[in-house]
Amino acid sequence: MAASSQELLMSMSSDTPVQIAWDEAMTAYDFGRGHPMSPIRLELTTRLAERLGILTRPGVQVVEPRQASDSELATVHEPAYIDAVRAASQDPDQVNLHRGLGTSDVPTFADMHEVSARVVGATVDTSLAVWHGQAVRAANIAGGLHHAMPGLASGFCVYNDIAVAIRALLDAGARRIAYVDVDVHHGDGVQYTFADDPRVLTISLHETPLTLFPGTGYSDDTGGAGAEGSAVNVALPPGTRDAGWLRAFHAVVPPLLRAFAPEILVTQQGCDTHVNDPLANLALTVDGQRESYVALRGLADELCSGRWVAVGGGGYEIIEVVPRAWSHLLATVAGEPIEPSREVPEEWREYVSRRYGRPAPGRMTDGGDVEYRDWDDGFDPAEAVDRAIKATRQAIFPAHGLDIG
Repeated sequence: MAASSQELLMSMSSDTPVQIAWDEAMTAYDFGRGHPMSPIRLELTTRLAERLGILTRPGVQVVEPRQASDSELATVHEPAYIDAVRAASQDPDQVNLHRGLGTSDVPTFADMHEVSARVVGATVDTSLAVWHGQAVRAANIAGGLHHAMPGLASGFCVYNDIAVAIRALLDAGARRIAYVDVDVHHGDGVQYTFADDPRVLTISLHETPLTLFPGTGYSDDTGGAGAEGSAVNVALPPGTRDAGWLRAFHAVVPPLLRAFAPEILVTQQGCDTHVNDPLANLALTVDGQRESYVALRGLADELCSGRWVAVGGGGYEIIEVVPRAWSHLLATVAGEPIEPSREVPEEWREYVSRRYGRPAPGRMTDGGDVEYRDWDDGFDPAEAVDRAIKATRQAIFPAHGLDIG
């Protein structure tokens, strides 16, 4: 049996300074009534984190995000695209399908450029704070907009805050950056941006593109010329539960990160892998998601002197799932993780019932079983998850000098 989260926590200090980017202005990233990516999820998460005492822990700095400049955005995005976003912000009735603006996925809205650039500024600034030693860990739950392409809005994402932040880290002197994406959807925009750059290792664990947007991220998608093995994709079958997902994570992510030896770890923590998420088909619980946060924190401590930047991403069950999952994330970034058995504060539950007319969960757990079989226990060709793991290891591990197993 693999090491438990409690064993991993033994090496984690609770007083290391961290930054959490937040301001209520971030809720202005709002595609309108009925859109799955509701800003309610951010409001409820921060309110829950406050009630749990996470944001007021010693050493936690809640920093107000700034708007990224056009020159910063242009390190990843085409100037003509930035102009198109600004134009749509000023006249939300216009549609620019060539740029992915005005679609059902990315409806235009007033000040879209400004608030999207603020999301980017938050991820850039917290990443650079970690790189320069002003903080050892950081989080921006409003970030994680991993589908945005250099010249195209896609999948609810206008500007790719992650890619711009990674570019800023490279410009600041980082030589090896590892990016791990656990959203249910393939992290296509980030991979595309750095597919030819061997300094950036992108790892995405997601539902198979056979059944889910964006239709990319097969195991044989391994990076561009001169950067072979820099893109890693684990395409998991629908219905994958905690045990299978954690088995895949631990069979792929730790050995690759140890071989790559990153100087800083950047992670996208979409929680749309949850069994109750309405837009996808994996079957994790908040308990399995919490285990991934603890594991990533442990890897950052082991390999990167603790340097870890975590951003949000997908997650569309906005009351029962996102606030609890990302409160677990923020607690893990901020120091001591929250015990799954902890009760959800009554004040928060009453607020949810009064404001949104829905019952709120009573505890920070779904009661999920997070035990999993280690890959060393043997490959089972009858298991779809094992076949997915094997395909990724066969495609990637030789490029890193690792045994396929």
